[in-house]
Amino acid sequence: MASQVRLRSRALAGALALALILTGCTAEAPQQPRQTGTVRLAVNPWVGYEASAAVLAYLLEHELGYRVQTKKLAEDESWKGFESGEVDVIVENWGREQEKKEFIQDKKVAVSAGLNGNKGIIGWYVPQWMAEEYPDITDWRNLNKYAELFRTAKSGDKGQVLDGDPSFVTSDEALVRNLKLDYRVVYAGSENALISAARNATRNRRPLLMYFYEPQWLFTQVKLVKINLPPYAIGCDAVPAKVACDYPPYLLDKIVSRKFADTGGRAYELVRNFTWTNEHQNAVASDMADGGMSAQAAAKKWVEANKIVWKDWLPR
Repeated sequence: MASQVRLRSRALAGALALALILTGCTAEAPQQPRQTGTVRLAVNPWVGYEASAAVLAYLLEHELGYRVQTKKLAEDESWKGFESGEVDVIVENWGREQEKKEFIQDKKVAVSAGLNGNKGIIGWYVPQWMAEEYPDITDWRNLNKYAELFRTAKSGDKGQVLDGDPSFVTSDEALVRNLKLDYRVVYAGSENALISAARNATRNRRPLLMYFYEPQWLFTQVKLVKINLPPYAIGCDAVPAKVACDYPPYLLDKIVSRKFADTGGRAYELVRNFTWTNEHQNAVASDMADGGMSAQAAAKKWVEANKIVWKDWLPR
């Protein structure tokens, strides 16, 4: 009798296992628990940075389960957030050697989290049509000859160098003064204003000398030519007031609060592993700035199409 019961029990177990397999209800290995906690991302005021922050935020939320708070801040204000506790991550840092000394070396409230993969270039640009019409204009030594072309109501009797947000990394006022150029720096106020000026100057063939930078999605649509300023050499920008050379090439990096580096766990690992190209950033930025997509929608589109890129960023 006992042997019959055991046989029935085994048969029932086998039948149940077969039924589970046939219905797709097989047991799976338990998933890793979703993370809890909040990551505070600084968002600086240019669309390339916003693109990087959006992709990072999307992965933190949808792949790791963290809550993300974004805070729009100027570059210098972002660094102060490490000390106040308002900021955990700056995802795209352009040099900022003074802030690195203050907050990393002296106050020890921040640390580097490595390169983000973007290669930064800052310089002066003119529309391509100007370089074609005035072939020697791309040599800084000839700029005074063309200063009258660039005069505006805001620059008066001098040529205008159009800059963006005053908080951006810039040496332009020192360059104008130290290179003895007959120009005045005028601040447009934002990246959007620079983009509008570049488009207008190209479309309507209006003279424009402007501060601009890469990575920048606009270069896929508008042709600009860089002015050859005196070549950069290590140390030529050591004293800001005496700068008389071009901007250095920038290998952009990520900065995080020391507390986040120590206690951020899987979120910190993702930030540390995050690295992509100028082309990746430009694709997301273009969808946002030119395609009318929200930051989250543009990030989602990129993430869904580029798993091969970001899968290795995730913590093991």
